[in-house]
Amino acid sequence: MMKKSALGGLFLAIAGIAVGLFLDGGKPSQLIQPTAALIVFGGTLGAVLIQFPFEVLAQALAALKTVFWGEDDNGAQLLNDIIRYAAKARRSGVVSLDSELESIEDPFLKKCLTLAVDGTLAPQIRETMDVALNMKADEEDAVPRVFEAAGGFAPTIGILGAVIGLIQVMQHLDNISAVGRGIAGAFVATIYGVGAANLFLLPCAGRIKRAFQLRQAQREMVLEGVVQIVERSSPGTVEAKLSTYLQQPARPRPVVVAAR
Repeated sequence: MMKKSALGGLFLAIAGIAVGLFLDGGKPSQLIQPTAALIVFGGTLGAVLIQFPFEVLAQALAALKTVFWGEDDNGAQLLNDIIRYAAKARRSGVVSLDSELESIEDPFLKKCLTLAVDGTLAPQIRETMDVALNMKADEEDAVPRVFEAAGGFAPTIGILGAVIGLIQVMQHLDNISAVGRGIAGAFVATIYGVGAANLFLLPCAGRIKRAFQLRQAQREMVLEGVVQIVERSSPGTVEAKLSTYLQQPARPRPVVVAAR
């Protein structure tokens, strides 16, 4: 599903800058500087690769679909499924949910429910899946930090590109007209760095972080729901306890140390 707000926001930001440039008598061609783009974007990518492994960078690039083209929020559907499982387990026993496992698409729900069907007690299910929750949260936390880091590097590297351009300009002070054009071109690198950071990188980081918080809240809801199913809670009680997870993002999870 296309995220119209994200695409609309990006278009509005670029359009606002373009209109402002036009009203000030400028031309879009003045902002096209391949050398400046190479310095800023190549330098930013290199700095990010120094800080993060390539695998994390690949995950971050894949997460961009969460910003512009992501899946629907399936929290309500998960809640309905869990309530249905609770009703069936209360009526026919937890083992009766074995027939439901094959049709479950959510991997976290399937793993939790498999433990329940296998006869695992509620405290053991919570302890086991808490570890999985913490590991997944740590993994997802690195993804938005890639964009946050890039958003910090890009403006500084843009300044570096501007300084490099000015150094080249100072070598041709005998041609005043060329100096003027060179100074103007040198500052394009700064525009690339500041623009990329504030119009794309940092907003993407915030949007991805929010999406991952919602996913984490859904996993916590699933875990609590399966625990309630094992404890043979009524569907009404399950719904009352789990509905709050759809109204707020996930809280930071404490580190769980498994008992030896």
